[in-house]
Amino acid sequence: MKQITERRENYLKRIHELSKTGEVRGADLATELNVKRPTVCVYLKRLVEYGDITMDDLHTVHLTGQGRKIAEATLDRHGMICSLLKTLGVPSEVAAEDACAIEHSISPETYSALKQLLNERQVSI
Repeated sequence: MKQITERRENYLKRIHELSKTGEVRGADLATELNVKRPTVCVYLKRLVEYGDITMDDLHTVHLTGQGRKIAEATLDRHGMICSLLKTLGVPSEVAAEDACAIEHSISPETYSALKQLLNERQVSI
């Protein structure tokens, strides 16, 4: 599997979130990610090559098992970090924004330790 980059995680996370409310198309992603449609088109082709998504004849985007796993792991990290920051008194909006940045750079060891800390303190994630 290719390296999991911040960009890859962001695309897969957004696809996962959008798929909960309906079909996902490139135009939807362009709007959500605030990028141009041709940029999305190029990256969606890359995600197909990586095996993260499939696209049907109507250009609807679907996560594969691998893509869903990456998206859910990213969302899990985001939720945990956001909860931790709010527990520390960071306002919700700031915590969500900061969690978006931190979720991509945290090591598995640090993530595990922070998650354990929150569980011990019985903070809901």
